[in-house]
Amino acid sequence: MIGFVSRLFSYLTPQLHSTDDGTPPMWLLVGLGNPGAKYSGHRHNVGFMAIDAIAARYGIGPFKAKFQGQLAEGRIGDQKVALLKPETFMNESGRSVGAAAKFYKIDPDHIIAFHDELDLAAGKIRTKTGGGNAGHNGLRSMDAHLGTPNYVRVRLGIGHPGDKDRVHGYVLGDFAKAEQIWLKPYLEAIGDYADLLVQDKQSDFMSKVALSISDLIKE
Repeated sequence: MIGFVSRLFSYLTPQLHSTDDGTPPMWLLVGLGNPGAKYSGHRHNVGFMAIDAIAARYGIGPFKAKFQGQLAEGRIGDQKVALLKPETFMNESGRSVGAAAKFYKIDPDHIIAFHDELDLAAGKIRTKTGGGNAGHNGLRSMDAHLGTPNYVRVRLGIGHPGDKDRVHGYVLGDFAKAEQIWLKPYLEAIGDYADLLVQDKQSDFMSKVALSISDLIKE
């Protein structure tokens, strides 16, 4: 009777995320951008830059060609992670992300996408789970291939040029020399505090990154 009650209680009690062997599930951290040297400094590629900063901070690498992208496995603290930079070009990013998520059996709530955000002032940072894609083609592709928008997004502010006719050239242009003053510390802070993201401490992550470069960002 005791055994039956124990099994019934176990069935009715919500279970925390874990793998079959009881270890924490892997996280998939994705940077959105375009492959190739000519795109590497573009504002649209700040997601790739964030992933590179995280890899450097935690000694994750080397990156290898896999899932139509560049992938590296490692750990952030006690959390196993895979870092992915899709090489499908921005508009088809979801093909790479979907393949990696399927292979590793990673649920959407353990996928974090780092992407450029026009509607956020340069150097600002926000996180959210789910929601619309605001016209971002990389997010739109991820939504389609994952079958849900309910993954974590880290919105990396690049600012807006002020005129919608200038948006294309702006996002597909390099960060200006004046922006380099905050960009490097910004990316380093993202690397330094990425451990908070894989602990589901999104608010703490945002606060720490913002505080670390507050004196470099114009309000």
